Amino acid sequence: MRLVNAPLSLLRLTGTALIAALLSCCTPPPSATVTKTMKVRVTAYNSVSWQTTATDPDIAAWGDTLKPGMKAVAVSRDLIPLGLKHGTAVRIDGLEGEYIVLDKMNRRFKRRIDLYMGTDVKAAREWGVRKLEIAWEVERDSPADRRYMYSGADSSDVAALRLPDVIRCNLQTFH
Repeated sequence: MRLVNAPLSLLRLTGTALIAALLSCCTPPPSATVTKTMKVRVTAYNSVSWQTTATDPDIAAWGDTLKPGMKAVAVSRDLIPLGLKHGTAVRIDGLEGEYIVLDKMNRRFKRRIDLYMGTDVKAAREWGVRKLEIAWEVERDSPADRRYMYSGADSSDVAALRLPDVIRCNLQTFH
């Protein structure tokens, strides 16, 4: 066998590479996405001309047609760079299922989402304003992932200050 005549350093290198290859197949690759969470004000809105546009209240800002019964939300524009862009699925604390971002709010609103409630104005008024935690997925190491780290999360948003993300960010800075 040729390995008997190979230099000892080559055997060590081959052995090290083999161990590294075996270990790499045993550890799962990191998830391609990261879950982000944030506390926001959650209000409700309807497809009525005095709340949206007078011309066609069923058309959202991105051009989607809203229909009663849809699980849709509008987001304040400051949340869009954090990954809450058109088509993003959002989980809202205390509500079942996922809501899809299909609309965006007026620029004056910050850290806020609006639940779509069709034409039921009474239900929207009864909902009122609540401060709830929302969760959504962004691609790991994407601009939205990095922006989230510096989005001005206050100290009550404990999930926004997760230590592993801070460590990962700092390690990338030094490498």
